[in-house]
Amino acid sequence: MRIDILTLFPEMFQSPFNHSILKRAQEKKLLQINTINIRDFSRNKHHTVDDTPCGGGAGMVMGPEPLFECFDFLKEKNGGQVGRVVMMCPQGEPFSQAYAKELAKEENLVIVCGHYEGIDERVREALVTDEISIGDYVLTGGELPAMVVVDTLARMIPGVLGETASAEEDSFYHGLLEHPHYTKPRVYRGYEVPEILLSGHHENIRKWRRRQSLLRTLERRPELLQEVELTKEDKKVLLELQQLLQALKLEKNK
Repeated sequence: MRIDILTLFPEMFQSPFNHSILKRAQEKKLLQINTINIRDFSRNKHHTVDDTPCGGGAGMVMGPEPLFECFDFLKEKNGGQVGRVVMMCPQGEPFSQAYAKELAKEENLVIVCGHYEGIDERVREALVTDEISIGDYVLTGGELPAMVVVDTLARMIPGVLGETASAEEDSFYHGLLEHPHYTKPRVYRGYEVPEILLSGHHENIRKWRRRQSLLRTLERRPELLQEVELTKEDKKVLLELQQLLQALKLEKNK
């Protein structure tokens, strides 16, 4: 997968992309990340890329010229292929694991990082295919959200993680929150690893983990259950958990 990131601050990406999983993904040639400085395509002597908003108002707006010329450069460099173009934007569609799985199928992706009061609307109309928000809040620019998107996508590229199952067991991958994890020692400061995880009985462990995943989702993010395809076994367990939580709630209110 090749990801081209258009930004005013390419140096912000150096440290995050040169450690851990993202570093290994690039070393294995499974992921290619290019940061492109939008200022390099500014034609004025000060390399400014913004101007005051038409119609007046506070702040500055990133102009269309550098971004359009940046895309011309990308097309020429990549044989006319740019790929899907994502703009990081507070007004965009909320980023989710499902959205990430869809984007991870792409071979080429361009991420545009905005700044100031926003980007000239003509860029959005002519060049952008997707607008993504990582949450209902406003950040200084699109660089941090872009890092979040790249990290999420990298985990789903085959071969990046040690085992494919590692990504598939993550929270949200199949719509549910992830089950609890434990490692050695068996007992630490009086806290014990659940006995079933040490039993060696794989089917019982699978059932326990699934039950814990359903329980965590029910307690913390119950709205997710509306979107998950539940098995007959899941529905039975979920009903038991709902009854249990209701009983505990009644007991607490006595």
